Amino acid sequence: MMQIKKTYIEVNPELLYAEIKDFIIKQGVSLGGSLMETYTLPDQSASFVSRGTLTFKCRDEASNTEKECLRAHIVGSGRGETKLMLDVDEVLFPQEKITTLQEDIDFIFSEYEPKE
Repeated sequence: MMQIKKTYIEVNPELLYAEIKDFIIKQGVSLGGSLMETYTLPDQSASFVSRGTLTFKCRDEASNTEKECLRAHIVGSGRGETKLMLDVDEVLFPQEKITTLQEDIDFIFSEYEPKE
């Protein structure tokens, strides 16, 4: 299992959620499940944190069944940091697709990554 972690500044979590979903589906997998929740911050009723989870399935040729090959976790706020974590099964979702996915993500969102 491989993990990809990204942090973005002032990116709407719902936008990131939608783009990640589209980028991954473009790689030929199917959406297994999706959930987006929004919470208010304690003592700040005008501030929100969103949490999203996406799961994706692809065909496992060995067993000829659909298996989870990728899971995306998104947590953040449009006014602060938004974090993305991708859990990738490299056997079912090969390196070539991972590279293309990372290139798509970076093309759209790299300018929002903190400069170190």
